[in-house]
Amino acid sequence: KITFSVHAAAALIYLFKKQRDAFGLSLFSDSIELHTPCKSSSVHQKYLSGELEKLLDPLPVTAFKKTSTTTALHEISEKLHKRSLVIIFSDMLENSAGADELYASLQHLRHNKHEVILFHVIDKSKEIEFDFDNRPYKFIDIEKGEELKITPSEVKELYTKRIKEYKNELKLKCGQYRIEFIEADINRGFEQILLPYLLKREKLF
Repeated sequence: KITFSVHAAAALIYLFKKQRDAFGLSLFSDSIELHTPCKSSSVHQKYLSGELEKLLDPLPVTAFKKTSTTTALHEISEKLHKRSLVIIFSDMLENSAGADELYASLQHLRHNKHEVILFHVIDKSKEIEFDFDNRPYKFIDIEKGEELKITPSEVKELYTKRIKEYKNELKLKCGQYRIEFIEADINRGFEQILLPYLLKREKLF
């Protein structure tokens, strides 16, 4: 999902530069790790490309890193002082207990008058449809390092029900906040990324 998001973001940055739009980049885990100003220069484009490229380096198996989309989106909302088009790449898989806080952080962006596109980056066959062979698997939480050994058929029905309920709720909230929700399946091409952006830009200008 990181690789897909990096290449999609790089493609959008290329388009911004061609259209002489200013662009910036924010990267976050459990807090913001990078937040750049918006510029339209070639030097800035190369700098952002370099920062994105760093994300393609595989992390050691033990380098578990937590993520807090909620905290990051609130921080980004406060840092953006000029009305902007905000494009988010995230799987939005926060702890379900924190769903209300996550939705509040999305609403914060809209409250500050930004136009927002959320690309929900997922592996649809595995994360939504839970399409695994019926044999034992070991699943590892990449944020905590916890391991769980299960046979997919034992949990598939409940898992697919819960994940689809969460996704539908997320889509509903985005609709209420007038945030464009785009399912970005990593197994498909980048047209699903570029076309919604171009249509949104046409509406803005």
